[in-house]
Amino acid sequence: MIGIGDFMIEIRVHGRGGQGVVTISEILAIAGFKQGKYTQAFPNFGPERRNAPVEAYCRVSDKFITLRTQVYQPDYLIVLDDGLLKLNVTKGLKPHGAVVVNTKRDVKLPGFDVYRVDASKIAIHAIGKPIVSTAMSGAFAITGLISLRNIIEAVKEKFPGEMAEQNILAVRTAYEECEKIS
Repeated sequence: MIGIGDFMIEIRVHGRGGQGVVTISEILAIAGFKQGKYTQAFPNFGPERRNAPVEAYCRVSDKFITLRTQVYQPDYLIVLDDGLLKLNVTKGLKPHGAVVVNTKRDVKLPGFDVYRVDASKIAIHAIGKPIVSTAMSGAFAITGLISLRNIIEAVKEKFPGEMAEQNILAVRTAYEECEKIS
């Protein structure tokens, strides 16, 4: 079981209802499990509607995870809508943490590594809808925490047939186009 001082990575995902916030946390958890890690994925939302800000969480550990709280001090943030940056989504992000953002803009978050990708454009091209969860999971692979191969395997498990192929295209494209900007 995971205890104080043991290795565990925590990821907090910020997005809007309908963007795939829960889906990306589940894909990362499945992919982490495929790497032989213990994982958790869970959402945090109430009666929110489409486009309302929502969060989901993912934990990845070398040991069994008994912790059942929200993620208050993540190692990584994934932001599916750059408009949410004005809501102080970096609150609690550990020093020298990393942020992966769906944006075309230059984003300055002093003290943090920032990666950007235009996941909206990629999702529309690959799957025909602005649902950015799979593209952002591919972008997250650039951090090295979870391999691109395992993310692709998780997408195959999560989606059937042609839908899987479209989402894998989004994953691969976002991985290739994601760039570190600070």
